[in-house]
Amino acid sequence: MARRRTAILISGRGTNMAALIEAARDPSYPAEIAIVISNIASAKGLEIAEAAGIKTLVISNKYYSTKTAFEEQILKALSESRIELVCLAGFMRVLSASFISHFEGRILNIHPSLLPAYRGLDTHKRALADGVKDHGCTVHFVVPELDAGPVIAQAIVPVLDGDTEETLSARVLIAENRLYPEALAKVAASLAPL
Repeated sequence: MARRRTAILISGRGTNMAALIEAARDPSYPAEIAIVISNIASAKGLEIAEAAGIKTLVISNKYYSTKTAFEEQILKALSESRIELVCLAGFMRVLSASFISHFEGRILNIHPSLLPAYRGLDTHKRALADGVKDHGCTVHFVVPELDAGPVIAQAIVPVLDGDTEETLSARVLIAENRLYPEALAKVAASLAPL
């Protein structure tokens, strides 16, 4: 079985990235993590990736005069690494339609809500304010509209009496760390040869 060469784009601590790297250690896992790219040089996730022997690269949007130039550098790095799939894992930049078109149906994102509910930021705060009984996370394909792509997988996390943003967020993160590797495996195993 050919393992799909996968890139992970991060901006921060890399907890979901670490879960993907751990899953990909299994030789039977259908994806291999070939590179981790961050737009933030101080992202803690870079240290985790380096410790796991994964190639890392910093491409900071601060050093490019346009979003197009920034994205072109990422696309160049993905091409050089022969990337087939891209996972966004806390990557805090919105990608353009042009960028997405290069990997249509091959960019995954994890979002801390049961989409289509609570697109965007502050999902836990909004869920608690609305008094919902179930919250959770979603892995979806990336499309130009924010958090609107087809759902690949979801995990439900019950909202408990007395939950705060912090306690709910912590439980959702545990669910994310389980769900993202499962969703990537599902997509990688289903891809037609390039």
